[in-house]
Amino acid sequence: MITGKALLAGVLGWPVSHSRSPRLHGHWLARYGIDGAYVPLPVEPANFPAAVRGLVALGFRGANVTIPHKEAAFALCDIVEASAKRAGAVNTMVFKDGKITGSNTDGWGYCESLREQAPGWRADAGPAVLLGAGGAARAIAARLLDEGCPRLVLVNRNTARAEALARDLGGPIEVAETAPLAEAALLVNTTSLGMSGQPPLEIDLAPLPAHAVVSDIVYVPMETPLLAAARARGLVAVDGLGMLLHQARPGFSAWFGTDPAVDAELRDFVASDIPKR
Repeated sequence: MITGKALLAGVLGWPVSHSRSPRLHGHWLARYGIDGAYVPLPVEPANFPAAVRGLVALGFRGANVTIPHKEAAFALCDIVEASAKRAGAVNTMVFKDGKITGSNTDGWGYCESLREQAPGWRADAGPAVLLGAGGAARAIAARLLDEGCPRLVLVNRNTARAEALARDLGGPIEVAETAPLAEAALLVNTTSLGMSGQPPLEIDLAPLPAHAVVSDIVYVPMETPLLAAARARGLVAVDGLGMLLHQARPGFSAWFGTDPAVDAELRDFVASDIPKR
């Protein structure tokens, strides 16, 4: 039950019906007995600035931002935190005193997911190979570098895009046409390959060291062909659901005043709405 004092937040996207964020935040609101609501907010790109200002006027505490609005949100914010500047996009907005503060929690959420599902993982454990050069790739690459990754290799069909990303981020980052797996401590798929309705990611994991971690940010389905192949080789495999769950924590904390837990109960609840294969 909510009252006239309910704290309000939501997720902006176009479309937004696929988002699991309302299910996720709704579970936390119920768990912690918070008088609040988190709602889906389908907004066409042309209406995005007016919609956000409307949410501020209506007293919303903030909102998550998903495709295709992350860059537009960056431009709209009054204050852009360092995480969003590094990622070049905003996925979390907090409204306070008429001001919009934007951050990007994707990279942080990704690394928290690795720490949860691959205990003992450290960014400085060795080189990382990252497949893709889109928005998620940028956020994850930036976070890995900031946490001490000694060498990061981008592999993308459009090498010019990968090279531009490498230049923007700076540091020990390079571009390769094929994935140099023999020395990799971490392999990350940030592309849509392996997602339901998309072709599988074609890659031979045989060269990976036995200690390597393989992760996929795709979470529909939960077990992608890449993760299945990694498990078959006895490698630690990290699914994309963890990133979704952990990236939501900072926003929930800012909007509703409680730092929520990511645990088996939450994972099972959100996963029950996602195809396993």
